[in-house]
Amino acid sequence: MEIKDLTSTDNFFLLAGPCVIEGEEMAMRIAEHVVKVTGRLGIPYVFKGSYRKANRSRLDSFTGIGDEKALKILAKVRDTFGVPVVTDIHTADEAEMAAPYVDVLQIPAFLCRQTDLLVAAARTGRVVNIKKGQFLSAGAMRFAAEKVVEAGNSNVMLTERGTTFGYQDLVVDYRGIPEMQSFGFPVVLDVTHSLQQPNQTSGVTGGMPRLIETVAKAGIAVGADGIFLETHEDPSVAKSDGANMLRLDLLEGLLERLVRIRQAVK
Repeated sequence: MEIKDLTSTDNFFLLAGPCVIEGEEMAMRIAEHVVKVTGRLGIPYVFKGSYRKANRSRLDSFTGIGDEKALKILAKVRDTFGVPVVTDIHTADEAEMAAPYVDVLQIPAFLCRQTDLLVAAARTGRVVNIKKGQFLSAGAMRFAAEKVVEAGNSNVMLTERGTTFGYQDLVVDYRGIPEMQSFGFPVVLDVTHSLQQPNQTSGVTGGMPRLIETVAKAGIAVGADGIFLETHEDPSVAKSDGANMLRLDLLEGLLERLVRIRQAVK
């Protein structure tokens, strides 16, 4: 897969799925639902699922069902539904391990300056999605992208996911979307992670899912090339990030409204 496969239409593209792969059946159900919705609306779709969660607040937090097992589920989603898949990686060694199973390697925001990780991802030949660090300006992401390009891979996209505001909140500076686009790469708005409230006193990240539609609409209005969001059949029982995920049955209506906004601004 290449970036142009996602940006060749007048519509935005979508990266969506559960925060973490909890099992094969749930992944396949979510993928089937989103594939049907995006197919009807003409939205290029990438299924998202982390095979392992490395950045957890507490030691007893769920991290995954096993790397190989989860990666094989991602590959099955790709093969069954004919859509590309994306997953996070956390170390340079993981880039080579995950690449055979997925189409897009995602660099977590807190690791976006790790040169060895960016170079390893680039060398796999996969599309590399770099999330903007919560601690960085939009302008600083030029250098993260350049590391991937200079390592021989021009299939790069950048993702806005909010900026740290105080100790336990994030805000989205929408000026950053056109600024990062000026570097020549597609820019995605990560809606659900932008609504996290990290490091709560309970040790479990909070969130504000009631604002998902507000943030997503603003991103499309500003001109984001893609939307990233995490969705689950029942976020209240999700094993990771349930506090800020979109309930799956609400996705279709949201996407319909976003498509109308995209058509208006285009």
